[in-house]
Order: sequence, then C-alpha cells, then structure tokens
Amino acid sequence: MGNPDLKKNREILFAKFPPGQVPEAADDLRRLEEVEVETHSEKRAVGVAYELTEHTLEELECHLEDKGYHLDNTLMSKLTRALIHYVEETQLHNLGAPERRIKRSSQEAYVKAWDHHPHGDHDETPPEWREYK
Repeated sequence: MGNPDLKKNREILFAKFPPGQVPEAADDLRRLEEVEVETHSEKRAVGVAYELTEHTLEELECHLEDKGYHLDNTLMSKLTRALIHYVEETQLHNLGAPERRIKRSSQEAYVKAWDHHPHGDHDETPPEWREYK
C-alpha cells in the first residue's frame, strides 16, 4: 500500500441489539478485497484498515447496513462518522485536484488585482457639486 496518509484505520461500532452482530459483520467484511478486519467484541466494534483509494468508511458502513446490520446510532457515533465521511470525501476530492501554480512573486497576484480594482480617493460626487459653495 502506497501513501501512508491514505491508509485508514477505523472502528465501526454496532448497536446493542440485535446481539452477536460483530463476528458476523467481521466475516462479511473479510470477503471484501483490500480490507483488513479485526473483531473487537468487547467494544461491539469491528476494526477495519483500508486504502482510501479502494474504500471509504461510508461505503463499508453502507455495505453493512444493506446486509441488515445495525450500527451504533448514539449522537457521538453519528457525529464522528459524519466527520470521518467529510474528511475522507475531501481527501479524495483533493487527490483529483490539479496542483496549484505558485506565483513567481507573492506580490504579482496583488499587483494584478490592484490594476483591475478601482482605487484611490475616488469621489462619486459630480465635479460641479464638489465645487458648490
């Protein structure tokens, strides 16, 4: 596996009911390619390791839910999952983004912007009104 930033180690937490989901879900995930699986029955969790270019946590969770498994739906779990989904989606998006071209000089961008922007002490008042006494 290549880039260490793309290697993800996550835990998928399961609901208390129905009991016994963890070993079955772990077996189910082991059938997928490019996923390493560990069972953490005492925590009602399955540890997964995957390359982000092959899988995402959201994809693995959807796979499990489609098979009828019930994930932990406490507020903390939902927030954690949402954050991980966002981070992984952003990281994948950034992998496809072209590299930013660095300006030769940091001032070059400001000079061009300044040339196209009205500046100075520009007074919108018509000249005849400015001279009115």
